[in-house]
Amino acid sequence: MKSYEIIRSAVDELGVKAVAAGLKVSAALVYKWCEAPAEQMDPEASGAKNPLDRVREMYLLTKDIRLIRWLCNEAGGFFAANPVPDLRKSPDATIFDETRTMVRDFSELLDAVTASLEDDQQVDAGEADRIRQKWEDLKACVEGFTVSCEKGIYRGK
Repeated sequence: MKSYEIIRSAVDELGVKAVAAGLKVSAALVYKWCEAPAEQMDPEASGAKNPLDRVREMYLLTKDIRLIRWLCNEAGGFFAANPVPDLRKSPDATIFDETRTMVRDFSELLDAVTASLEDDQQVDAGEADRIRQKWEDLKACVEGFTVSCEKGIYRGK
């Protein structure tokens, strides 16, 4: 789906006017977000660049995955990139490399927890953020491993 279609669908139940009021923007702007943007080569298109497109552009400019992770966290979930299985020739080397990476990432998570508690036996906001980032890295690593297993990457030929 296109971003404007997602917004149109999300706004549909609550209504454009209620969403506009909640966001403190005009209903006309929300209506524009629900249309194809004018820059899509369609002379009939009159939509405005919507918030989803802007966040995507910000991510593409910065390449900072924390933008996406934050949004996912706000929605009650987490981001795990679609992994690209590594098609190396030696399945044994690959599976051991992956398990070592998972253990290393888990160790880094534990190090972040330990470091945050060493000085004052508390986890402050900055320390919690470091723990969160290590946790996100570990989840992404394990997801990649799991997808590789599901695709049969580690099976003998």
